[in-house]
Amino acid sequence: MNLSQRQRRYLDIIGVDIWASRAGSRERQQSDQAPDGEDDIEQLGWDELRQAVACCTRCELHESRSRTVFGIGSPQADCLIVGEAPGAEEDRQGEPFVGPAGQLLNEMLAAIGLHRPDVFIANILKCRPPRNRDPRPEEAACCEPFLRRQISLLEPRVILAVGRVAAQRLLGTDSAIGTLRGRCHRYGDPAIPLIVTYHPAYLLRSPLEKRKAWVDLQLAREVLAERRNGAGVGASG
Repeated sequence: MNLSQRQRRYLDIIGVDIWASRAGSRERQQSDQAPDGEDDIEQLGWDELRQAVACCTRCELHESRSRTVFGIGSPQADCLIVGEAPGAEEDRQGEPFVGPAGQLLNEMLAAIGLHRPDVFIANILKCRPPRNRDPRPEEAACCEPFLRRQISLLEPRVILAVGRVAAQRLLGTDSAIGTLRGRCHRYGDPAIPLIVTYHPAYLLRSPLEKRKAWVDLQLAREVLAERRNGAGVGASG
């Protein structure tokens, strides 16, 4: 019998003992040992961070997920791609951007001389929201320390935010994606250049917008080249 943390707490309050298999006990023990505080998460290396995500119960999305989606790619990547949240296929495979949207993302990267194994791809959320709804603010807030630690470990030269949700969460704004794309923003400290573009799933539905996405990709390529060459990048504007 699978019980949520809320159900377990309630049963404990009313004095009902819960029988669990050894496997279930191990899972709960791992969950209890998983770092929960932001200060703890900020000290983790790649392997420990991946394990912390796999055991995470910081929000209720863990109750319905099949697998967490930590992210994939090179830990030495110059470019970080940040999307919204896992979909159904990502939830099954445990990998971000699979299926038609993932294929289009691969083509977008190839157009500017990048390949999937050479970048790092992550999402705002590590678990799939039910029915692929938009992430709720509290869910994104729970996942933010994990993404922030990934960025800290990567130290990417440029971040490409794909889609409205990723752009708004990373930049802390509610501005429309149309007003955010087409220029270079800054993320965090030490002010990593951040470029906004449309999500591949949106581009599959609205192919005429691919022209605008190509402009964004060219800007990302330019910024990345400047950073690799040690040149400065102009401020957002």
